[in-house]
Amino acid sequence: MLDTKKNLRVLVVGCGNMGASHAMAYHSLPGFEICGLVSTGESKVKLNEKLGGRYLLFADFEEALHATKPDAVCISTYPDTHESFAVKAFESGCHVFIEKPLADTVDGAIRVAEAAKIANKKLVVGYILRYHPSWEKFIELSQQMGKPLVMRMNLNQQSHGAKWTVHRNLMKSLSPIVDCAVHYIDVMCQMTRSKPVQVSAIGARLTDDIPDWNYNYGQLQIRFEDGSIGWYEAGWGPMVSDNAFFIKDVFGPKGAVSIVARDASKAGKSDDIDAHTKTESIKVHYGELNKQDEFTQADEYLDLKDEPDHQELCNREQRFFLKAIQEDLDLTDATEDAINSLRIAFACDESVKTGKMIQL
Repeated sequence: MLDTKKNLRVLVVGCGNMGASHAMAYHSLPGFEICGLVSTGESKVKLNEKLGGRYLLFADFEEALHATKPDAVCISTYPDTHESFAVKAFESGCHVFIEKPLADTVDGAIRVAEAAKIANKKLVVGYILRYHPSWEKFIELSQQMGKPLVMRMNLNQQSHGAKWTVHRNLMKSLSPIVDCAVHYIDVMCQMTRSKPVQVSAIGARLTDDIPDWNYNYGQLQIRFEDGSIGWYEAGWGPMVSDNAFFIKDVFGPKGAVSIVARDASKAGKSDDIDAHTKTESIKVHYGELNKQDEFTQADEYLDLKDEPDHQELCNREQRFFLKAIQEDLDLTDATEDAINSLRIAFACDESVKTGKMIQL
């Protein structure tokens, strides 16, 4: 267990949007100490200036790992480096916080989990919605609507400028429905507590700015053992419509629960990372009818007071990371969930590319 009197020395690898947010958490929260910033480009310089200019900068991960000898490594690079960086970190005796997806293949994710187990170190995957009280409430309320459930979710992003650059780079290794859907597949699995048995998906390549094998729009469907079904869609790019881009909705025999992000779902905010986790209000609809076939209860709106912004969610992730290390928490189930959601997402990717329904 970590000596709670000493700061956890963290090497931050990847200094883009998510890496910068995690670095800000380490910079401001008690119990942490940044020992270095790593990126291949200039993002580390800009981040270092934002944080006061006092941190060591590196262009090479292995060099930084050897030079700083950290207690923990935060990996927020592109997915194709996740596996190799995480395994090297564990082999060097470090705990690891890693952004989703855990790896760019299921086998790679399993290898990362095995490396954590062999090293007896903690592995926390950045499933940010698991730390959001409104999403926790959304999942809790969905479980009161009976079975089967119908789950409808999307997050399309009309990206341009720097955001489109990020998306193009991401699509060198993964499609939007693999990179983004793992969050919402994880949510669906929590809502149903049932085994996914079948997936199908479609996709379209709407630009020549991405590899020939990839697609920048995808929509997936999942069938669960208990009869529940869900769909999710994700599209990235300047051509993507921002009409109804933010749908988070579930209904069952007893009624429906919906996230109503009135402001965050407005046109022009589809590629705003701060808007992606907003809930603002949860609408609860009760489906019970009286003898006249009229509703017996009016819809309710739950405006939760604890609505953390994106930075605060990252802070909460990192507080959990520290707690997991200090208290030696068992993260086996969380790791298995991360692998499972990735396995389902890649099955959907296979369905897009083969045109076939995939049995799980």
